[in-house]
Amino acid sequence: MPHIVAIGGSDAGISAALRARELDPSVEVTVVVADRYPNFSICGIPYYFSGEVQPWQSLAHRTAADLEATGMRLRLDTLATEIDADGKRLVVRNADGSLHVISYDELVVGTGALPSRAGIDGLDALTAADGVHVIHSMGDTFALDADLEARRPETAIIVGAGYVGLEMAEAFTARGIRVTQLQRGPEVLSTLDPELGALVHEELAAHDVEVVVGAAVGRIEKTAAGLSVSGVRDGEPFTRTADLVLVVVGVRPNAELLERAGATLGAGGAVVVDERMRTGIPHVYSAGDGTVTRHRLLGTTYLPLGTTAHKQGRVAGENALGGDAVFAGSVGTQVVKVFDLVAARTGLRQREAEAAGYSPRTSTAAADDHKRYYPGAHPIRFRITGDVRDGRLLGAQLVGTLGTEVSKRVDTYATALYAGLTVEQLSELDLSYTPPLGSPWDAVQVAAQAWG
Repeated sequence: MPHIVAIGGSDAGISAALRARELDPSVEVTVVVADRYPNFSICGIPYYFSGEVQPWQSLAHRTAADLEATGMRLRLDTLATEIDADGKRLVVRNADGSLHVISYDELVVGTGALPSRAGIDGLDALTAADGVHVIHSMGDTFALDADLEARRPETAIIVGAGYVGLEMAEAFTARGIRVTQLQRGPEVLSTLDPELGALVHEELAAHDVEVVVGAAVGRIEKTAAGLSVSGVRDGEPFTRTADLVLVVVGVRPNAELLERAGATLGAGGAVVVDERMRTGIPHVYSAGDGTVTRHRLLGTTYLPLGTTAHKQGRVAGENALGGDAVFAGSVGTQVVKVFDLVAARTGLRQREAEAAGYSPRTSTAAADDHKRYYPGAHPIRFRITGDVRDGRLLGAQLVGTLGTEVSKRVDTYATALYAGLTVEQLSELDLSYTPPLGSPWDAVQVAAQAWG
């Protein structure tokens, strides 16, 4: 009976293990988890801090008992330290520090990503005990939660205004903490064009979050007045002080284990794989946030997303069992709720499309989420990017009020991108309509028609 070992208890590793057991309930599957929290939703952490998700155990997609009930074996608090590819053996360190060797027939590595430090001076010297936090794991969650309970901070600085940074700004505000959000780029949520990012900025400001854009943070230090965050903004030095600092400036691939085993690193320092998630090391697969992504418009890139990790893990688990599954690729679909606003994107923006060799044109439009004569209609703002040479849809960005179904509407564009539709063909889609929920020409189609 073959023995499949998966490293990583998050999306990719668990998906691989579940797929293998689903296809062959007799196969032996071991999952090596560095902590004691397998299959927890890291994406749900901000909603635990806001109080919307309680208790913290609710963040588990499945409990350890649920996972073991599928027939897989969990090795919790076990750190993978070395891959012996020739001997098909994995060296692990147990919670007591002892080393152990696990033999495998096929290995799936889903070690994920690590928080970026962004070269900020002082960050490595300060810890949660000092009131300086990152938020990437359940351990980080417990440390921040303990700090909030023990010190009851009144003010917080969040360095970074991406998805997690924005969600944590809302969570802290819900707890009565005054938030200052620092963003290096010209506008918050840099995955959107600044014109739409500005709408998110306005929403933050409307909820008393102080937003400082164009702020390159260089140093964090502990002073008598509190935690001081300093840097340069518009060529001038700036400083902000608060009781607590949260740094959320992206992630980097956790690829060291596979790199030492001989894997090749590519985009963003992530592990290079083929479309079947093979690393090139015999019997070793890689999936998730430590791995490159096939983007259907860009080719190979690094774009860590939970949805991608689930799909890649599933492919790796099937192929580790002898299958021939292929990862079909991502189009970078993302969505975030910020207070009463929802922002989403899929595909490429103008600048990204130009860099990739397309001939893009981008249009701006606004359309109501449903017929205006039915109460409660709200406009959704769109930016649609297409290729002027063949009319192919390249990307879409949407911002609208919570309840306008922005997340589902971006999915229509994502599906069109997957299928290679033109912008004009969006008008041919047979989309649902009833006055309380839409229009004969859905907002998705109205925005597409404005491009043409």
